[in-house]
Amino acid sequence: MTRATTVRAVLAAAVLLVSVLITLTMSPRLGLDLQGGTRMVLQAKDSDTAKADRDSTDRTLEVLRQRIDSLGVAEPTLTRSGEDRIIVELPDVQDPRKAAEVIGRTAQLSFHAVQGPAATQNSDGADSESGPRPGTEPGSRPGTEPDPGRSPGAGPTLPDEQGRALDLGPVRLSGAGVKDATAAFDTQQGAGWTVSLDFHKAAGRDWTRLTGEAACHPVQDDRRRVAIVLDQQIISSPQVSPSVGCNAGLPSGSTQITGSFSADEARELALLIKGGALPLPVEIVEQRTVGPTLGAAAIDASARAALIGAAATALFITVVYRLFGALAAVALAAYGLISYAALVALGVTLTLPGLAGFVLAIGMAVDANVLVFERAREEHTQHPGRSLRSSLTAGFRGAWSAVADSNVTTLIAAGLLFFLGSGPVKGFGVTLAIGVLASMFSALVIARALTETAAGSRFVSDYRGVNGISGPGRVRTWLTRRNPQLMRSPRRWLLISSALVAVAVLGILVRGVNLGVEFTGGRLVEYSTSRPVDVERARTALAGAGFGDAEVTTAGAGDLSVRTGKLDNDGEHALRAALAAEGGKTTKVRDELIGPSLGDELRRNALIALGIAVLVQLAYLAVRFRWTFAVASVGALVHDVIVLVGAFAWLGRTIDGIFLAALLTVIGYSVNDSVVVFDRVRELWAKARRQPVAEVANRAVLQTVPRTLNTGMGALFILTALAVLGGDSLADFALALLIGICVGTYSSVMTAVPAALVLERSSKAPPPARKRAPGRRSGTRTARRDPLDNGARV
Repeated sequence: MTRATTVRAVLAAAVLLVSVLITLTMSPRLGLDLQGGTRMVLQAKDSDTAKADRDSTDRTLEVLRQRIDSLGVAEPTLTRSGEDRIIVELPDVQDPRKAAEVIGRTAQLSFHAVQGPAATQNSDGADSESGPRPGTEPGSRPGTEPDPGRSPGAGPTLPDEQGRALDLGPVRLSGAGVKDATAAFDTQQGAGWTVSLDFHKAAGRDWTRLTGEAACHPVQDDRRRVAIVLDQQIISSPQVSPSVGCNAGLPSGSTQITGSFSADEARELALLIKGGALPLPVEIVEQRTVGPTLGAAAIDASARAALIGAAATALFITVVYRLFGALAAVALAAYGLISYAALVALGVTLTLPGLAGFVLAIGMAVDANVLVFERAREEHTQHPGRSLRSSLTAGFRGAWSAVADSNVTTLIAAGLLFFLGSGPVKGFGVTLAIGVLASMFSALVIARALTETAAGSRFVSDYRGVNGISGPGRVRTWLTRRNPQLMRSPRRWLLISSALVAVAVLGILVRGVNLGVEFTGGRLVEYSTSRPVDVERARTALAGAGFGDAEVTTAGAGDLSVRTGKLDNDGEHALRAALAAEGGKTTKVRDELIGPSLGDELRRNALIALGIAVLVQLAYLAVRFRWTFAVASVGALVHDVIVLVGAFAWLGRTIDGIFLAALLTVIGYSVNDSVVVFDRVRELWAKARRQPVAEVANRAVLQTVPRTLNTGMGALFILTALAVLGGDSLADFALALLIGICVGTYSSVMTAVPAALVLERSSKAPPPARKRAPGRRSGTRTARRDPLDNGARV
């Protein structure tokens, strides 16, 4: 074992050990589409007093966080997206009506005088001053209505920061009067973190009057406090300073709230006070609800598909490449472990498309191993005297360029999915990118360490039928014997590709594109009923309930899918009740609500994403290859996009965000295949610069066909398993990738290469230069040897 092999083996063992440790000690973070729950996207709007920018949206987010916490939702997540959007995730919430009602209210901030501790009755009937009233659970909020025994016009009874119930007076000042609230560290008086308040002119006088009245009570008396209430919750109830005289009050600009605040507590209090003063109206532009059974079923189906697809892929490469193929299958299992551990360690939220991306990447991880093994076969066939280890090393060295270029194009597609996608599609981009990096490590480090160790064995070297790369392979042998001239007439292949595009365009024009609710706006709800209900009965029931425009179709095993235009949560509840009258107990399986403005934006972003994908791939290929190769590759991927969209139009399938993820993946895959072919064309043409480019391209195609077929088969096993076993949630995704990969495999050879040959006829650029051998410089000369010297040395 060489030193380099030892280093690779140690590195692989270390990474695998860490991956096993992470897998055993950490749990994955599941998205709402897998664990069940509701996800909302809120659009902040400008108000009369505030503009919907980053700061005001942050203040609104904190107010909403307090409200949602009051609902008792377990582990809600609120994050800002962009400048003026808030994403709210509520696990296990299946009926979002209450949450939507709470979110939709504008913030209510008010200032009250404290009239004293709340009076409660003990068991003897006597009044006492204590904490929460009898009948309330520990930690729950007491009633916010005034005590019937108190004077009319009194304010609510609320718990303070320590949980003690206080009787408050009526509202003396609203949040609209707050001009600013800032947190600062007081270094001069040593008061620590404080919150300074500034009021508008008229509100400042009300504040001075309120604090002046409170100052008339003794120090430490509850009546000397002023309560600041946000959404019926006391967020602060400071005592008026002993230095303030009765009826003197605090002026607006010099009011400070002091206490044992930490930096975060002071900032949060200032944010809440200022946020209550500057509320931003919010609109629900997207709402998705997924039932827990759907997420669990998706996880089980994806796991089955991954196991069966990975087993089929491992068996296939073992049959084709024998021992080295079996070692590559071991590296493939290591890849799955490493990529899963990376997802868990990075805290990536695993969504349904992300789970599909993880499964798909297993099939695509075979690509680098296939490239190396096919190149090693070529090296061993061309130089039969070489040792098996030398042929394998030459295979890794020769395949490096194609491996790097093909993985970079896939990373570009993954990056576009992350930056331009929305919601769960981002998760697909993250898992795809992690999968690409993990697959390169498994192929170039783990698989190389295993195969180089095996190649050093005399048994493996001596028995040609065992190692898997000593022979050229059946496909390569057949192609070498027949030597078909596929590129003799490139225009013929371009005509066939043009015919495919024409059929696809015809489908788009005749059948139309069935855009999902994500791109059109509206609401799509999927229901499961306890009694079977056919589509016609469901339509009649919904029409009788006033939903005549609802589109009803079947979904899954007897479920019903209802698509409508604008429909609020109360309307959805009425719609479900109408279905329940026909089908008995009706359970909501999935719910998607997209506002019209967001639908237009997502549709526009989808077109932008496609345009950027084409331009970025063109730019990368133009840098790495000749401009003719770059244009031809981009032409092939445009061909793939049109054919795939046309196929979905003919089939009547929905085009939504998941389809967009599949489409961008197909673009990366198509360019991946084209890169491998053109990398070989460039290499062969540099060695034979006087040979016609059509002959060079034909040889390059024949040499790379085994790799293209074997890689495609690995991906097809996985995708077929996803399509058959992945359930309805992944059926369209898997179908789009199946069609796209088949079309992409064809176009990378039969569209990109012929197009490049046609473009080369008008190109004046010289053939590519041959790479110099390592260590040889242009200025060195080989010393002339004596004719009688045969070169032998002792």
